[in-house]
Amino acid sequence: MRPLSPVPQDIDKPVIWTVSVSRLSELFRDITVEYDHLATIEPIGLGFDEAARHIRERMATERCDVVIAAGSNGAYLKGRVSAPVIVAKASGYDVMGALARARKVSKRIGVISYQQLLPELADFSATFGLPVLQRSYVTREDARATMDEMKAAGVEVIVGAGMITDLAEEAGLTGIFLYSAASIRQAFDDALELARLTHLEANRIRRGPVNEPRRARRGLNDLRGESEAMERLRQTVVLYARSPATVLIQGETGSGKELVAQAIHREGPRNLGANRPFVAVNCGAIAESLLESELFGHEEGAFTGARRGGHAGLFEAANRGTLFLDEIGEMPLGLQTRLLRVLEEREVMRVGGTRPVPIDVRVVSATHCDLEARVREGRFRADLFYRLAVLRLNLPPLRARVEDIVPLAEWSLKQSLAALGAKPHPNLHAEIGACAPLLTAYAWPGNVRELRNLMERLALFLAAEPLQALTPNFLLAIAPELGAAGLAVDDAPVPVPAQEDDIAEVLARFGGQRDAAARHLGISRTTLWRRLKAGT
Repeated sequence: MRPLSPVPQDIDKPVIWTVSVSRLSELFRDITVEYDHLATIEPIGLGFDEAARHIRERMATERCDVVIAAGSNGAYLKGRVSAPVIVAKASGYDVMGALARARKVSKRIGVISYQQLLPELADFSATFGLPVLQRSYVTREDARATMDEMKAAGVEVIVGAGMITDLAEEAGLTGIFLYSAASIRQAFDDALELARLTHLEANRIRRGPVNEPRRARRGLNDLRGESEAMERLRQTVVLYARSPATVLIQGETGSGKELVAQAIHREGPRNLGANRPFVAVNCGAIAESLLESELFGHEEGAFTGARRGGHAGLFEAANRGTLFLDEIGEMPLGLQTRLLRVLEEREVMRVGGTRPVPIDVRVVSATHCDLEARVREGRFRADLFYRLAVLRLNLPPLRARVEDIVPLAEWSLKQSLAALGAKPHPNLHAEIGACAPLLTAYAWPGNVRELRNLMERLALFLAAEPLQALTPNFLLAIAPELGAAGLAVDDAPVPVPAQEDDIAEVLARFGGQRDAAARHLGISRTTLWRRLKAGT
């Protein structure tokens, strides 16, 4: 119910409202704790038309920067409220984990998704021989009719979002909740970024017109790998750090371009022990009109919605430090001219301003594209290219340093297990060594980022099944993309994160807290209570 008066808000924080009427509310609540220092977050326990009317009424007198919802509720709110709506989306990993939990309940599984079927589900079912009946819905009545159809067809467990799992249990079926905490965190991250990019009370501006300095968190020691290619890279970083000249870093997606930029900053004499600012911006993720203001700042009244008192841009925020321009190849031609002038004159002119502001900034830029080809095509200024590329650095893809793959995988897996509060197996080193043929034969198109993400996925299953050994079959079941290398690996069952007869153990692990145990098992509290009762 709406409070009688608005909740006091920190004017320097984005205001985010989460909307849910299902068990997603509990996940929103848990994740909110991690973000409440970054934003003013308020839950709204309404759905669809009620939620839309409630939001519209409140926004007549209150501020809301972003709304977060999910599934059909989020799709309904888009276009019906003036605030931007971030719709939380379940990842392919969420689907895989939910199906693994569902299979422990029954082999008769149904998946109900909003508006469209899940394209990856058919391939997953065929790969693991797991028949799944899949349907989509538009309205609540449509979803209920689909549920009745599945029940009549013999389906016993339903995978879906909050409303679907609620309807499943109303129908006497088992509901398996689809969303993971990681997916909801991504929605919160997207909401914060959207608020920042649209200048709706960004957290980074606190006092006065100048940004609070940001620091580089990574250094030379974070460039992991013992291959000859990585040793040359570290040596080059140390060498380039001695110079104030611009650096252009080229490398494939996920190869660690920002990590290298931070290491150059931290190793250089100008940072004085990493105490000077390191400011990063992705030139391809921001609209041209916003990017201009973001980089160069603006004066009060420069355009509709300009911040009162003006706004210092990222060049000013990075003064006496480093400005990292990621995806520089995506910068619009109009801004390339302004950037070149700033680099040549060592001063910046705010949008709508008349007074140049002197700056002392080292610019490090990065791109995954062939920038020289874009120069030839007329899509990138030649004079800017040569100004940005005084020093050049090409990052090796992961497939070019095969000897680093297994050590990196082991290190990432241990880090991911630690983040989940789980201990690695004593023989983890030998186990991951046995998986080396699978890991090293794969091309890793996403490079180190893809490897790290895979290890996070693997850690979740290993943490849920402490007695499960890490074997090639187990790894391939979790990451079937590794099988594309054509290695012969015996068919393996889908790993399941929690056994049905392990409920007592899971409860004990969470100190008897049924809410936490139910979330871990991917079932509702009602289902948990019913299974506990059946086991007595």
